[in-house]
Amino acid sequence: MKQFVSILAVLLIAGTAYAATEGEYDLPHNDVGDTDSLQRGARYFVNYCLGCHSAEYVRYSRVAEDLGIPEDQLVENLMFTGEQPFDTMTNSMQPEDADRWFGVVPPDMSLLARSRGTDYIYSFLRGFYASPDRPTGVDNTVLPGTAMPHVLWELQGVPNAIFTTDAAGNEHFEQFERGVPGQLSAEEFDGVVRDIVNFLDYISEPMQLERQALGIRVIAFLLVFLVLAYLLKKEIWKDVK
Repeated sequence: MKQFVSILAVLLIAGTAYAATEGEYDLPHNDVGDTDSLQRGARYFVNYCLGCHSAEYVRYSRVAEDLGIPEDQLVENLMFTGEQPFDTMTNSMQPEDADRWFGVVPPDMSLLARSRGTDYIYSFLRGFYASPDRPTGVDNTVLPGTAMPHVLWELQGVPNAIFTTDAAGNEHFEQFERGVPGQLSAEEFDGVVRDIVNFLDYISEPMQLERQALGIRVIAFLLVFLVLAYLLKKEIWKDVK
């Protein structure tokens, strides 16, 4: 019993720590059932992300089928790296070139939403700020020292970041202030990032909507079966005192 209580306490502490960590990120409130958002997210991903990152576990044909994109539009607007619709979403950058240019090979994005969470991605893409001492000219509040450039700078612009220093000499991010303006307002840019996050959430598990729908049907069946089993038990045991 004492061992069980100890294990339960450890799990509660770990869960609290995880919740606190997750709470540091902004919520994207994305919806993988929003096909329009997914289509926009696919376009943004191909235009701004696929040049360095890949999604090697995802096929163009699957994306087109799930998002209702005709094959001619798929080939014309999304397929810049594949030759056939059944090709996977890879890029042409060689790993050794990426390592030389960025100091690290950009990760594959197929399962990023499952491994890091949509909150992390949303906050990361919105966390770039001007940092002249960095090789790319920017840094990130979520991942300090990131090697990734601010690929969405034309849309967002490049804000400045305000930090405060505590008694121990540690810097803490406070807020952004206006820097180099971009093409979009803050609300419009947040919408673009939300669409990208939505698409990454979708490709991390294209079956998730079907899985959720199946789960609801299974639970409904079990509830009906529970009622029938209860009524059957009462009928069988009604004469037993």
